[in-house]
Amino acid sequence: MRALLPQPSDSVDLPAWYASGWSELGGVRLDMVASVDGAGSVAGRSAGLQTPGDNRVFAVLRDLCDVILVGAGTARSEGYGPAVPSDARQARRVAMGYPAIPRTALISGSLDIDPSSPLIAEAPESARTIVLTHGASDPSRRAALAVAGADVLVVGSTSVDLPAVRDHLVELGLRRILCEGGPSLLSSMVDAQVADELCLSLTPWLVGPGPGRIAAGLEWGSDPRGAELTHLLEEDGALFARYRLPR
Repeated sequence: MRALLPQPSDSVDLPAWYASGWSELGGVRLDMVASVDGAGSVAGRSAGLQTPGDNRVFAVLRDLCDVILVGAGTARSEGYGPAVPSDARQARRVAMGYPAIPRTALISGSLDIDPSSPLIAEAPESARTIVLTHGASDPSRRAALAVAGADVLVVGSTSVDLPAVRDHLVELGLRRILCEGGPSLLSSMVDAQVADELCLSLTPWLVGPGPGRIAAGLEWGSDPRGAELTHLLEEDGALFARYRLPR
């Protein structure tokens, strides 16, 4: 990869490039991939848009987080399991001041989560999966997930309170939060002004009509939100951008 911003370079240290202005400060970082014609998925999965460069960026962003935040529906459709890095990556994380294994936090109002799924039942004890729901969710489902090994947190009375989600994770010492979507969660995070940065991989493909965008859900009902481009990489026509988001 070569850097276009903030300083042109033909040699890029990806971990250092994505850690700059992030590891020290923390926050909520959004990670999404899109085609040049705006598609956020192919055949219902973001994996259809990934390039070798995007896969490397994806791994680096996970190495630079304390917790991976994702909607339960996205975790289910994308086949999420416990995010256990290799021994070498765990050692590198510890050397950079991160826990050896990042935790995963699921947001779900319906709690339509299988307690026996690997993401719940097979998560390491040191990185138990967190489930974030609201007070109107089914208490029996909450109890079943807790028995299966999840840490269940109630944040909000009738809907999941996203600012409270951020606050609760920070209180747990998880201040570098990587949100991997999906589109509804990304849109809600930006609308609630709890996201600090968007890392967007732009794949040089045209997908055509059909797939939705990287943001979905209810319209915001306000003017477009500004975003400041701070970093930009290029590889084989694909672009990898970092945008600072207003809060």
